[in-house]
Amino acid sequence: MSGAVGQSEEQACEAFVAWLDRRVVAAGRGDGLERLEVSPSGTFWLGRLACEDEVRKGAADERSERLDPCAIGIRLRPAAAPSWSLSVKVRARAWVQDPKDGPDPDRRWWRSDLVEEVVSVLVGAEGGSFGGKQLADAFAAVGAPGLSAEVRIDVEDWHRETELVVQLVNTSPEKPPGLKDSHLYETQIEVSGLATAPFQLEALPDSFRYDRAVPAYGVNVGVEILASGAFCTSDTVAVQTSRPQYWNGVYEQPDLSFETLASDPLPELAKLVDALAAYDDAQWSPTALDTRQAAQAWTTAMRAEADRSAVEVFAELGRLRAGLELLRTRPEILRAFQLMNMAIARSARGRGYSAWRSFQVGFLLSAIRFLAEPDDEARYVDTVWFATGGGKTETYLGLLLTAAFFDRLTGKAMGVTAWSRFPLRLLSLQQTQRFADALAGAEMVRKEEGVGGTQFSLGFLVGRAGTPNKVVPKPEGDEVTPDSPGMPDRYQVLLYCPFCRDENLKMRFDRERWKLEHRCTSATCPTRGQALPMYVVDQEVFRFLPTVVVGTLDKAASIGLQQAMRGLIGPPQKVCPVKWHGFTYAERSKSPNGCLVPDCQGGKVLKPLPMDAKRFGPSLRLQDELHLLRDSLGAVDSHYESLLDHLQWELCGTRAKIVASSATLTGYDRQIDVLYQRQGRVFPQPGPRAGESFWTTPTTQPLRRFVAVAPRGVTLEHVSDRTLDALQRCVRELVDDPAAVCAEAGVEPRHAAMLISLYGTDVVYGTTLYDVEAAGRSLGSNNTVAGINVEQLTGQTDFDEVRAILERLENPEDDFAERIHVVAASSMLSHGVDVNRLNTMVMLGLPLTTAEFIQTTARVGRKFPGLVYVLHKIGRERDAQTFRHFEQYVRQGDRFVDAIPITRRSRRVLDLTIAGVVGARTLMIREPASRQRLSTPAKLRDYARNSGMTPAAEAAEVARVLGLDGAEDSVHREQIAEWLQAWFVDLEDPANKATFVSELGPRSPMMSLRDVEASAPIHD
Repeated sequence: MSGAVGQSEEQACEAFVAWLDRRVVAAGRGDGLERLEVSPSGTFWLGRLACEDEVRKGAADERSERLDPCAIGIRLRPAAAPSWSLSVKVRARAWVQDPKDGPDPDRRWWRSDLVEEVVSVLVGAEGGSFGGKQLADAFAAVGAPGLSAEVRIDVEDWHRETELVVQLVNTSPEKPPGLKDSHLYETQIEVSGLATAPFQLEALPDSFRYDRAVPAYGVNVGVEILASGAFCTSDTVAVQTSRPQYWNGVYEQPDLSFETLASDPLPELAKLVDALAAYDDAQWSPTALDTRQAAQAWTTAMRAEADRSAVEVFAELGRLRAGLELLRTRPEILRAFQLMNMAIARSARGRGYSAWRSFQVGFLLSAIRFLAEPDDEARYVDTVWFATGGGKTETYLGLLLTAAFFDRLTGKAMGVTAWSRFPLRLLSLQQTQRFADALAGAEMVRKEEGVGGTQFSLGFLVGRAGTPNKVVPKPEGDEVTPDSPGMPDRYQVLLYCPFCRDENLKMRFDRERWKLEHRCTSATCPTRGQALPMYVVDQEVFRFLPTVVVGTLDKAASIGLQQAMRGLIGPPQKVCPVKWHGFTYAERSKSPNGCLVPDCQGGKVLKPLPMDAKRFGPSLRLQDELHLLRDSLGAVDSHYESLLDHLQWELCGTRAKIVASSATLTGYDRQIDVLYQRQGRVFPQPGPRAGESFWTTPTTQPLRRFVAVAPRGVTLEHVSDRTLDALQRCVRELVDDPAAVCAEAGVEPRHAAMLISLYGTDVVYGTTLYDVEAAGRSLGSNNTVAGINVEQLTGQTDFDEVRAILERLENPEDDFAERIHVVAASSMLSHGVDVNRLNTMVMLGLPLTTAEFIQTTARVGRKFPGLVYVLHKIGRERDAQTFRHFEQYVRQGDRFVDAIPITRRSRRVLDLTIAGVVGARTLMIREPASRQRLSTPAKLRDYARNSGMTPAAEAAEVARVLGLDGAEDSVHREQIAEWLQAWFVDLEDPANKATFVSELGPRSPMMSLRDVEASAPIHD
């Protein structure tokens, strides 16, 4: 068919995605093929049925039977008592092999005509088999005598309500006379004429927000309901999700443009709050809930759940009203909010948007109170919960810039406003660029508006995984020097200049200032060739204390080892008198005056801090992807979060406000209590119905098409290869013959180049590094399409290689043959990688958690309709259950998210973290207070004796810091006391061979929060 006149880009993409899916399914079933060179049983993975005798012989259990089943079926709940009358339409084909001297010796396998028979069934409570002779005759008529099948009805009356299982069973003999293959192919059944009642989804509890009704379940297949009302099997389960709109159309939309909120925000913000109040009253008042309860037959428990949700909704409204009142009554908060909007407007120019989404402004209003009442607000952790791709990052960037401007307006002229941490081993360069863009906009506004203080700057704190911990003058172990290989270019973090967007950045190491610099080479850049305010070496971050520090979660462990980490939670010690050397910290042999610049000649006379020491504590700690802080990593982090709070309180008398983002909500309140010992709040509150709230409503625009695949009779790797092969073949056909493909797909030819760009790069996602690497290797040897260029994005990918791959994805080569065609990726891709050209994905097995599934699949279809193939490892029970209710799994995904497994009371974890707490207290609190170096056991021994330090007192303090001082924690306090006793024994022993304080005690402080993830030894 030909595309409609005036077809939009979105319509073209939608039609093309549907065509891609048809082609991939056809490749899996064998649709359209007439002959084959090889056996079909080793080629096709959809629509096939093994013979029952073979399955019974080889299947030791239900799991084995799922891998190559002999039946497909539909499970129904009849509305009436037996007997039941129904019609079952059966469709199937056979593949037959010619003798060697047949008509086509190179392609001996040929596909039979379609068998299509209607089997009439009248069945009682005992069940039965039907249509055996009818179907055997039909196979004989199409050239496959010896194949047979039957419609089998099982009646299961032991459930709460009777269920019918209508199946097509391949009853052919294992070796039919004259035939080489006993499989049936392209099988399908259609059941009609039976009145049914829906099932209730057992996997989920009742909820006033969700419909749990499931019309029918498939057996080894999906089920579709045809327009006629008949139930029909499908070889895949396709679920189309829709793109949301970010406003509820019932209400007049306020002007939330950056420009308006920068100039005169209060009237529009009042409109937003008034609209929310009207919506909440209409949807959540007792009268509204009474009406819904009566109409939808809510249970008492469902109504109680709705009442609890209503309380939270109106509390949220109260926070927005309080935020609006603060803007009205506190000029410095209003000014900070306006300046932030000016900055965001700058950073958004040319990106296709000029306004906030309403939920983003709502969050800013609800959270802004922390500027006015920091002590009270620190009791809460505010979590931004919104669908991935909705704009969470920009939301907390708005809050962060508001806090940064507020700091400058109220006397904090320098130092860290926010420390933002990401839970991955390798921080996303795209996330970092977003931060840099926002801060560059803020810096330009700061200068233009005459706001005092140092320039707004960004620190990148990831350590050796990406950038140097420090730069040393001469080779020293594996430390980086100015002349190290790849230096300085390999440490480029920014993808382009955040001030002018020019991509021609140049890296330079300034020996005089001892700085690794990004510089923009554009003659029109506002920076005029000066170094960008970006610090990527750990020690530079400590020397200059950028306004915002972004980094990996792991890095927090350095607080127990590195005295200069103090600048991230409190004041540095002094300022070096040498210009551009920055802040100083504890004196050490290599830094005798505390300056971190090697061989500093500044002398012992240092400058005092130019600002009240207590203002150096950060206002915010941001935690991205909160749901990833689980298991042992979450347990370790919970101890270090308590340590950070303790140190900031001791040094500054303040606590940072913690803001988090998450794609999932299940159990967040307990997780926050364990992690931070604070109370959790979430924004926005979920709406009254699934997928609908004041902040967002569904549209008809396609978002992602999820296709669940349960491969039969072949390996998952084979299916992955063939799926990617089919996707690549389709795009290459579009490259070679755009007119023909566009006609077949139903798109206008003028969209061809766009479609090649948007669907020419596929992602294959593995849940393990082994899967990812195997997928990359396999594509190189098993594909039928020549020249597939594969790149890997995993935690093992070098930092500079990641940057190069992202650059190629964002700006593909002109020649399609030179582009990246497949990205083999691990969980590294699932957070913060936003490339609009990634729109097709193949998942190798269901991820271990639903949260990972949600996050990972959100990497495709960010702007254009996406297509996701989920290849289920159908032998696994979890995958099999998910395949059974895949539509509900996708549409109600947040309800399938498991509560985060996390505890702070793990004795194994405590054994790992005590050293960090003791070390950090020594470095950050005791040493500065003592006005002497405490870096060696001898010096610390003298201090301990003179100051009255005792094992019991220190153990009690460590227990208090970690929140293990309750009645239920006696065992943990004993463990801490034993550890400190051993530490003091080492300290008091003059013969102890420890060179540094960190070497005392049963173990040294952790180098990384991930040190808990111990590797298993491998033996011969």
